[in-house]
Amino acid sequence: SGVNLKEYQLAQQSDSLKGYQIVLTGKLPTLTREEARVLIELQGGRVTASVSKKTAFLVAGEEAGAKREKARELGIPILNEMSFRKLVQNH
Repeated sequence: SGVNLKEYQLAQQSDSLKGYQIVLTGKLPTLTREEARVLIELQGGRVTASVSKKTAFLVAGEEAGAKREKARELGIPILNEMSFRKLVQNH
């Protein structure tokens, strides 16, 4: 699918995000959404398209818009790319 998995050797496959529903929104500085999705799925998480009460956290980049606002309304944690990378590399 065009994703270079060599970049993701630090994010070894695990189940540390198992059961977590994660939403991606906006433009991330260095990752494509597909690359972020791969990182999440390697750790057992699931990427969903919309924010709901079941969303564990939102990964937001530039121009995040309505999804960021909905996450704030629901009290869902919002991570930038750096925080997201730390999360997946520390698990």
